[in-house]
Amino acid sequence: MEARVKSEIWVSMAIRLSNAAGRPAMQLRRGDPDSGGFLCVLLGRGGVVVLSQARDADGRPAWMRGTGPAPVEQAVADAYVERQVKRDPDLWVVEFEAPDYLPPFEGRIL
Repeated sequence: MEARVKSEIWVSMAIRLSNAAGRPAMQLRRGDPDSGGFLCVLLGRGGVVVLSQARDADGRPAWMRGTGPAPVEQAVADAYVERQVKRDPDLWVVEFEAPDYLPPFEGRIL
């Protein structure tokens, strides 16, 4: 059985790891402290990428590029986040400076 970390603790960890790596991060929206899902907003020079939680074919945790394979404008990313939050009000939204469009934590991107 897979151990699950409370959402609030995961967000705190991700922000600390990112800040320690010199990649400023901040929480944009607080979700359910125990079991809320995550959206990760990655800010780069050429636009924004939003990652959403997913599972791979084997059921392992992974990330999906919710805004598509290429970076998008901030307004497009904001609209995506807004739609997802309307569907799931328990979502956390965390923003990371990511010039390489990679999250500051381990995770498979589908």
